[in-house]
Amino acid sequence: MANLISLHATTPQARTVEQLVQSLQGGAVLLYPTDTVYAIGCDLNHKGAVQRVRQLKQLANDKPLTFLCPSLSDISRYAYVSDPAYKLMRRLIPGPYTFLLGATKLVPKLVQNPKRKTTGIRVPDSAICQALLTALGNPIISTSAPLPADQDHYRDRAELFDRFDRLVDVMIDAEIAPGRAVSTIIDCEAEPPIIIRRGLGWEHLPVELQESDELAYF
Repeated sequence: MANLISLHATTPQARTVEQLVQSLQGGAVLLYPTDTVYAIGCDLNHKGAVQRVRQLKQLANDKPLTFLCPSLSDISRYAYVSDPAYKLMRRLIPGPYTFLLGATKLVPKLVQNPKRKTTGIRVPDSAICQALLTALGNPIISTSAPLPADQDHYRDRAELFDRFDRLVDVMIDAEIAPGRAVSTIIDCEAEPPIIIRRGLGWEHLPVELQESDELAYF
């Protein structure tokens, strides 16, 4: 059974955050709230934990995993950022946006798209996520918690926690209801960047930003 840990949504307790960081460093897989939906994740640099997240999400190794960074300056360590992409991200972060970017050598190959050498990066508007990132000192994998085949959202936290109790090591309870809308995805490898999925916050994007011909919706 997973360890259920209570954490304040806006002022996370430092001692509890440190306990969570120790779990992450030891290879734990977490279920935790973000500024969109609940995510499953782990320390970016723990290969075994990343592989477990892939298995839980049933993702093939050619599908990139998204990870969280605390700021734009951190993104530049893990991705190649063009001037148009930088200007766009500076307007949008922190927030519910995933940016597809070319990965630097700091990004493990297990996280990247092996053909395009790209990865997805977010800077979340979440006190819990920011506290974990700051204390850990590494990015954290963030992929939306898989839904049952017959549902498009979790009705409440009890249902969510019951489903993942035997699948993850730690679950964070901040008394935040499960969200329904995932992040908006922007391909910043395209010039200019293009929207490839409408998710939370898409209506606040710059009007000049174009949409992909294969646009997906949350």
